Amino acid sequence: MHRYFICFRYDGTAYHGWQVQPNGNSVQAELQQAMSVILREPIVTVGAGRTDAGVHARKMFAHFDFHAEIDTKQFTYKLNRLLPRDISVLNVFSLSEDMHARFSAKWRTYHYYIHLSKNPFLRHYSCQLPYQLDFSLMNEAASHLLKVEDFGAFCKSNTDVKTTLCHVVQAEWVEVGEDAWYFVIKANRFLRNMVRAVVGTLIEVGRHRMTLDEFDAVVRSGNRTKAGESMPANALFLEDVEY
Repeated sequence: MHRYFICFRYDGTAYHGWQVQPNGNSVQAELQQAMSVILREPIVTVGAGRTDAGVHARKMFAHFDFHAEIDTKQFTYKLNRLLPRDISVLNVFSLSEDMHARFSAKWRTYHYYIHLSKNPFLRHYSCQLPYQLDFSLMNEAASHLLKVEDFGAFCKSNTDVKTTLCHVVQAEWVEVGEDAWYFVIKANRFLRNMVRAVVGTLIEVGRHRMTLDEFDAVVRSGNRTKAGESMPANALFLEDVEY
């Protein structure tokens, strides 16, 4: 049996997230269908993680097993011919069977994009906010995330996770243009809805509606109801997965 990794990217606007869903189309379903047509048998993939409905990925990985050798260059070409325009495969490569798309991943990085003045060219992939923000204070608050392990305060309620522990190694706001910023966060794992909840809470700090001490108390409380609102999905990108 041969194990293959796929590196791909997608615009998540039209999908109910990465994972196959019973009530809506998903990126995984589209990818598996195209692979099954080319390889002429049902193919099941394992992704590096999940992205929620409407969330995008600039670099995502999945693996699958196949009983024969595959011409990966030709396979990549055929996949891109079959897949819809909002999904593209960057490359396919063979790895040892002990490599796992999800469990072998060491770090995952997300970006959340915002802009503060009306811009028609950003509206689909960035969240416009109608107020000014104190980014210095937001970065000071974000640095607190490097000092904690339990992120239960930013986990969607009624989620069947075994642990809410995550190891965050980067969390900061970066200016990318006039009135345009993104929040970058890198960790070994993420909880469902975690990034959008973190951003929503940091924005409360940036609006001076929450102090640094109050932000720290929210983080340590483990209580989702004390944190800020969940931000819109269209501005969130899975930027990278590292192995």
